[in-house]
Amino acid sequence: MSEKILPLGSIVYLKEGTAKLMVVGRGASFDNGDGQSFSDYVGVVYPNGIDPQDALFFNNEDIDQIIFEGFSDEEEERYVRVYEEWKEDLDKENKSQTDETFGF
Repeated sequence: MSEKILPLGSIVYLKEGTAKLMVVGRGASFDNGDGQSFSDYVGVVYPNGIDPQDALFFNNEDIDQIIFEGFSDEEEERYVRVYEEWKEDLDKENKSQTDETFGF
């Protein structure tokens, strides 16, 4: 699936998924029980909408099919640029920590 972050309101199916999800958040930080984790998206079941207990965290690689792509304008394009820079910095930081862990 595309590595470009999808706009809010996009509707997707996840791999092995049977329900449509609507993207309601991006760049989410959450505690996964082992510490802080990050995900590309926060989604809710479509058409039910927001129920905080049913929110799902997922990444681009988890998406099987894009059903609908949400609204995009100049602000969205700027958000995508800033998000991509943040994600690159996060990936570099994680790689650096991994390299230190393994002594490289």
